Amino acid sequence: MAEYQLHLKDKRIVWGKAIDVESLIGIYPQDSIRPGENAVLDWKLPDGIYRAKEVVIELDKLLEAILVQLGEPINGNPSVLLDSLQANLAISGDVSSLPLGPLALKDKAGVELTAQAARIGEQLVFWAREINSEKRALAQYGRETLGELEFRSHCYGHTLIPEAIAQVLGPVGGPRVMQLYNEYLHQFVLLRDALLPFANWEQVPFEVKEHTQFKGLRFLEPARKVFLTQLIGKELTHKAIVQYAQSVLSSGLNSAGYGFQYPLGTVLPAGLGESAGSAARYLLKWHPVQTIQVGEPQDTVAVSFEYEYDDYYAAPRNEAGAGISGSKDHLQFSGEHSDFPSIARLVPNTGLDRTTVLFSLEREGHAFTVDLGQLFRGHRFSYRPKGENHSNGAKVNRTAISLHQVTDILSHTGLVTNTDDGIHFIPTGGNELVQWALLGRLYPENVVLLEKGNEEELELAFRSGKGFGTQFLVL
Repeated sequence: MAEYQLHLKDKRIVWGKAIDVESLIGIYPQDSIRPGENAVLDWKLPDGIYRAKEVVIELDKLLEAILVQLGEPINGNPSVLLDSLQANLAISGDVSSLPLGPLALKDKAGVELTAQAARIGEQLVFWAREINSEKRALAQYGRETLGELEFRSHCYGHTLIPEAIAQVLGPVGGPRVMQLYNEYLHQFVLLRDALLPFANWEQVPFEVKEHTQFKGLRFLEPARKVFLTQLIGKELTHKAIVQYAQSVLSSGLNSAGYGFQYPLGTVLPAGLGESAGSAARYLLKWHPVQTIQVGEPQDTVAVSFEYEYDDYYAAPRNEAGAGISGSKDHLQFSGEHSDFPSIARLVPNTGLDRTTVLFSLEREGHAFTVDLGQLFRGHRFSYRPKGENHSNGAKVNRTAISLHQVTDILSHTGLVTNTDDGIHFIPTGGNELVQWALLGRLYPENVVLLEKGNEEELELAFRSGKGFGTQFLVL
């Protein structure tokens, strides 16, 4: 198949072999409603490859069975039960299953995942309402079959809104209906939480295998518990997010780097293919590409992508050099950035016992390469001029200004820094591939990403970062 291409405005990032997973979605060997123990009708997610919406379709069968057993339309009101689902998936409120809103997490990972939880919850509820209005399960099974659905839901703690309590536990409800609705809510909560790491969560394909001791997505509960404990405890690292994503996608991987390949594609930090100045720092993104191929095209192996330098602090460092002397009033420089191509390549290195990936830009027959993992690390640690000034808010007294060519910086090995307290300005002419490459080469301490380079932004930039030491401005 063709190389996979990721577009960044007028630029491209290419690598691996594009794969087609569409033909795998929604092909299941069994029905989700079928006889269980003692010939009682049960609900299970059958073996297969799912995306989020396919799970919602299967979960609607539970809701339709509940409504039939409540005597819809006289006693069973889908709006009430769906409103209670919405309240459970909200990030605030008395019945929220993940009240991130009141926690007001300030760490960068917490901020991104809080917004992510809200987005996913809202869309899942929208799908749930839409699919239920179509009454697919009723047409497929009929009232008699849905009325026989019954199982024990081993879950405690999901709170309902008062109207839902009155309906589910009222005169026409009872324990049997409550068990079905409890499972319905819990599976939605598991689905929402499983997709938290992924910026393009609607597209992510994942495999479900039936377990005798787990129903539906319950196999995710152990990993979810660890992940949410770290998130709420404000101890969530990027590595922990990658580890959780690997568990969700059943990669079989034990070690975690900054990304990974699994049988249905490749997962990398979400910034790839986005503008560095505005890209998410902690979320991940799924790509339909086979990055590492072993054997036949269908033999996609699970691989963890590791950093070239496990500890960037111990990585070899090189001085950026004097550059060309300038001043704060004239931070302009005619660089050679326009000569760089509009294509970057990701080049895997599977040598020895670990897999790393290079981000490569070619100019005049010479390839400038940086470690892809260090590129993402540099992005996570970078600063923006707006709202990220250091604690005392005072302008740092940096007097020396140096202007640098992009190739002078990228030609170094290891990580580039300087021992002075000056400002090192590196213009890229708006070439975002070059900006990303620089993030993989500069020591990730006082690197500030600029978007405009005007006086106001520069004044904020001078006060950004740690407030001491060398500062690199990348425009």
